[in-house]
Amino acid sequence: MTAAYSLRRRLLFWLLISTAVIGIVALADTYREAVQTSNIVSDRVLAGSALAIAERVVVAEDGSLQVDIPYVALEMLTSAAQDRVFYRVDGPPGDFITGYQALPVIKNTKGDGAAFADDRFRNEPIRVATLNRSASTGIRSVPFTVTVAETTIARRQLARAILLRSALRLSVMILGAAIIVWISVTVALRPLYKLRDAIGERSPDDLHPIEQSVPSEVQPLVDTVNGFMIRLEQALDALRNFTGNASHQLRTPLAIIRTQLALSARATSLADAQAVALKGDQAVAHAERVLAQLLLMAKIDAATSREALTAIDLTAIAQEITGELIPTASAAGIDLGFEGDKQEMIRAEPLLIGELLRNLTGNAIAYAGHGAEVTVRIRGLDDAVLLEVEDNGPGIPPDQLAAVRRRFSRADQSGAPGAGLGLPIVEEICGLFGATLALEAGIGGRGLRATVRFGRK
Repeated sequence: MTAAYSLRRRLLFWLLISTAVIGIVALADTYREAVQTSNIVSDRVLAGSALAIAERVVVAEDGSLQVDIPYVALEMLTSAAQDRVFYRVDGPPGDFITGYQALPVIKNTKGDGAAFADDRFRNEPIRVATLNRSASTGIRSVPFTVTVAETTIARRQLARAILLRSALRLSVMILGAAIIVWISVTVALRPLYKLRDAIGERSPDDLHPIEQSVPSEVQPLVDTVNGFMIRLEQALDALRNFTGNASHQLRTPLAIIRTQLALSARATSLADAQAVALKGDQAVAHAERVLAQLLLMAKIDAATSREALTAIDLTAIAQEITGELIPTASAAGIDLGFEGDKQEMIRAEPLLIGELLRNLTGNAIAYAGHGAEVTVRIRGLDDAVLLEVEDNGPGIPPDQLAAVRRRFSRADQSGAPGAGLGLPIVEEICGLFGATLALEAGIGGRGLRATVRFGRK
C-alpha cells in the first residue's frame, strides 16, 4: 500500500523550491544590475575628476605642458569606504608629465568622452578613466591624456548593499507566499474534509450517491465513487433478492421432500415406497428448475450495461432452441413448430437470447395444454426484428396480463408447476438489449402470443 502524504506540505515544498530557484536567478540578475548601477554612478564622478584636471593643463612658454592639479577634483572621489585615488597626466606620446607613472593607461577611442575599464594597480582592483584632450598655444594644439583611477571598495559595498536589500525583500516575499499558500490550501481542502466526514458518518448499509459539494477537480473522483456505490448496491440487491426468493421458493419443495422421506420410512410395500419416491423426485426436479431460474434472474439483476454484445443471427438461434425443445413438447402432447427462413441479425448476447426463447417456449408448452399447437416465429420489419411465440391454448385473461409479468405471479387457470419467473426473466433480458415484450391474444382470439421486438442496429 502506498504511504499517505500531505497535499498541503507537498504544495508548500514545491512552491518554496520553485520560488527559491526563481529567487536565485533574480538575485544573480540583481547583483549584475547593482554592479552596473554602482559603476554608472561612480564613473560619472571619475570622469568629472578627469575633466577637472584636464581643464588645468596649460602650455608653458617653452612649449611644454604644465598642470596645476586641483585637489578638489581628487577629493570628489573620497568616500567613507576609504577608497584610494590615483592619477597621471601624459603629454604627446611618450611624454610623462605628472602623477603615478606606473598607473595603467587605457586606450581611448571615444573622442571627447572618457573611456572606462577595470584593471589592477599595486595588487588592488581599480576602476580607470582615461580622457583625451589638447591644449592650445594659439598657433598649434598639444594633445595630452588624463588618467584617473580609484579602488573599488565603495563600488563593491554599494553593489553588496543593493543585493542584500533585494535578498531581504525576496525572503519576505517567499515567507509571505508560504503563509498565503498554507492558508489557501487549508481553506481549499475544507470541502474534502467535509466529504470525509460525510462518508465517515454514513451507515455501512447506506450506498446512496454522495451529494457533497466538492471542487471541480475532485468531482470526477466523487462521480467514480458514486458509480461504484451504485453498482455495489445493485449487486447487493441482486444477492438479497436471490437469497430472499430462494428461501421463499425452495421452502415448499424441501418441505415436500421431507414429507415424502418420512412417508417412505413408514411405507409397508415396495409399491408405496416407489410412489413416495416418485413424488419426492418430482419435488427435487421442481426445486432444481426454480433454483436455475433464480440463478439466471440474479445474473440478469447484476448486469449494469450492455456488454459483450455481438451481431447474431436470431433466426438460427431460434431454430436451434426450437429443435432442442421438440422432445419436451412431444412428451407434453404439444405440436411445436418453427416459422422463419430468412437471416435476421440483431446485437445481443447469444446465451441470454437462448434463455429468453427457452422461457417463452417453455411457458407455452407448460400452459397451452395437451393437444395444443405452439409456433415459434421470426419476422423482419423495416426497423425491427420480431420474435413471436404463439399457442392456441386457453391463453391468459386480459385482466391478468399485467400481473403475470411480476415475479412469482402466475395465471389462476393453470395447474401446471412453476415458479412464476419465466416472463419476468424474459422482461429483464429484453431490458438489457433494448427490446420490448408484448402479450396479446393469438389469431382468432385464442391462446397467447408473446412478441419480443428488437430494434435494428
